[in-house]
Amino acid sequence: MKKLLQVSLLASAVLVGLSGCKEEQASAPAAVETAPELTSFEAKSAYAIGLSMGRYIGSTLEKQQELGVELDNETILRGVKDGFTDKGQMSDEEIQTALTAYDEHINGLIETQAQEQAATTLAEGKTFLEENAKRDGVKVTESGLQYEVLTEGEGAKPAAEDVVTVHYTGTLVDGTTFDSSVERGEPASFPLNQVIPGWTEGVQLMSVGSKYKLFIPAELGYGESGAGSIPGNAVLVFEVELLDIKAAEQPEAVAEAPTAE
Repeated sequence: MKKLLQVSLLASAVLVGLSGCKEEQASAPAAVETAPELTSFEAKSAYAIGLSMGRYIGSTLEKQQELGVELDNETILRGVKDGFTDKGQMSDEEIQTALTAYDEHINGLIETQAQEQAATTLAEGKTFLEENAKRDGVKVTESGLQYEVLTEGEGAKPAAEDVVTVHYTGTLVDGTTFDSSVERGEPASFPLNQVIPGWTEGVQLMSVGSKYKLFIPAELGYGESGAGSIPGNAVLVFEVELLDIKAAEQPEAVAEAPTAE
């Protein structure tokens, strides 16, 4: 699982500063709240560094608050100020140990959250497929793939090794679009055996000119891990139009050696 926060990045960012965070600015005493004059190259550079790092840390901490981790802003700012001096209350080794523990704790919470979401998504997907299979026009294959014919073409059907050209829109069961060649305005071409199993099976059922709706169970899609914005155990819904087929190139035949007479 991709880490939300790398220790080295957090350490360097915290030491640079949080003074750009709006929340800290609003809560600081008026006497301290003196806006710098950003007229020189050095002033602009210094302020840009502080502001960008402050915003980064602020947004990162906001995400972690959603996991139930609350850090005291004043303590963070105290650490920032001490980081510019030699009066810090922790050694470099203690800093590294604390940040490593923090990083591991955050990523543990993320993993737990992902597992809980995957379990919920699995249950929702099962219910969706059970109800969807009852609809008129929906067919279910032996693998569990469900499909609905929107338009039936009359062209050839592809083999798994063929390169197909398609237009498609992929959504989650709640209607959220995660990918669409239609929105990009350009069809996609790829070898049919190099995509998720639900696609490989489903598109082989189609003739050129057909438009199908595929309902792909998680085990025929991206499984427990998910992909990008697709959560683990998600059922995928694709509206696919098969535009063209290009047969896979066959290897050249090897000429047989002549036999001795």
